[in-house]
Amino acid sequence: MSVLITIIIIAVLILAHEWGHFIVARRIGIPVHEFSLGFGTKLLSTTRNGVQYSLRLFPLGGYVRMAGEEPGDENDPDGFNNRTPLEKIRVSFAGPFMNFILALLLFIYSFAFIGIPESTDEPVLGKVLENRPAAQAGLSAGDRIISVNGNPVTTWSDFTKMIAGSQPGETLNIQLERDGQIKNLKVMPDDQGTGGQPAIGVLNLVNYNKLGIWDSVKLGLEQTYQLTILLLSWLGTLFTGGASTSDLAGPVGIVSLVGEAAQIGTVFLINFAAYLSINLGILNLLPIPALDGSRIVFSVVEAIRRKPMEPEKEGFVHWLGFLFLMLLIVLVTFNDIVRLIKG
Repeated sequence: MSVLITIIIIAVLILAHEWGHFIVARRIGIPVHEFSLGFGTKLLSTTRNGVQYSLRLFPLGGYVRMAGEEPGDENDPDGFNNRTPLEKIRVSFAGPFMNFILALLLFIYSFAFIGIPESTDEPVLGKVLENRPAAQAGLSAGDRIISVNGNPVTTWSDFTKMIAGSQPGETLNIQLERDGQIKNLKVMPDDQGTGGQPAIGVLNLVNYNKLGIWDSVKLGLEQTYQLTILLLSWLGTLFTGGASTSDLAGPVGIVSLVGEAAQIGTVFLINFAAYLSINLGILNLLPIPALDGSRIVFSVVEAIRRKPMEPEKEGFVHWLGFLFLMLLIVLVTFNDIVRLIKG
C-alpha cells in the first residue's frame, strides 16, 4: 500500500510540475508535441489539439516535449530554442513554481478541511502502528491505559515516561479498559523511540482544529515559506560539508516515510506530500545540468552574450547532468537500503 500511495503522490507532484511548463509554453505560443506522465514504454495516449497526452510505464518522472528541443527541429521559428531568454526563463521556472503552488494548496486544504492536530494528554491510544510491539501484543486504538506494571496512569505523559524508562528486554504488564472491560496485556518495547529510547509504537489521541479559509491561506503561506528556507539552509550545510549525503532519501526511503506518515494520519500524509513538492521545486531550481535551474542559467548567459550557446555544447552539458543525477539516485537508493537493513 505504501508503494501505491507513494506512486500516486509522486505522480501528482510531477503532473503539477509539468503542467506548469505546459501551460506557460502554450501561452507563449511554443508548439507542444507531447505531455507525458512517466518514462519508458507508452501505456496509454490520446491526441487533442495537436498535443499527444501519454501515460508511460515508469511513473517516477515526466516531460513536456516542445518544438525546437530535438535534433532536426532547431529551425522551428516558434520553437523553444528560438525564443527570447526571458521567455525561456518563464517556461523553465513555471514547473518548479507550480510545485510551490501545489504545496500551498495542500497546506490550505489540510488546515481548512481537516484541521491542525492538537494532542490531548488523556491516556487513550489514538493510533497503534503496524508491526510494532503494541500491535503485536493486541493493543488497539481507543484503549484507555489504567496502569503499567501496577503503577497507575492518569495522563499520556505518565504513560510515555513509564515506557521510555523501562529496561531493555523488559516485559511490561499493561492494564487497560476496552469497551467497558478490563484487560491485561504484556508488551516488550523495542528501541525505536526518540533517540533510541524504548517505545511500543502508539500515538495519543489527537483533536483537529479547523481554520477558516483566510487563516488557512496565511498559515499555508507561512508553512511554505518556512519549509523552503529550512530546505535551502540544509542544502547550504550539505554543500559546505555540514551535512552528509547519507542524510538524503531516495525512492526506497520515500516509500518508507510515506508509509509512516500514512499510519499517523491523513493530515500528516498531506503535509508530507506538500514537503515533497517543495523539495521537488527547489531541486529543479538548482543550477544542475538537465534540471530547470540550468536552463535558467543558460538563458541568463544567452541574455548577457546576446546569443545562445551552441545546441551541441548545451546538449552535452545536459547529458553530463543527467548522468550525475542517475549516479545520485543510485547513491541515495543504496543509502536507503542500508538504513532499512540496519533498522
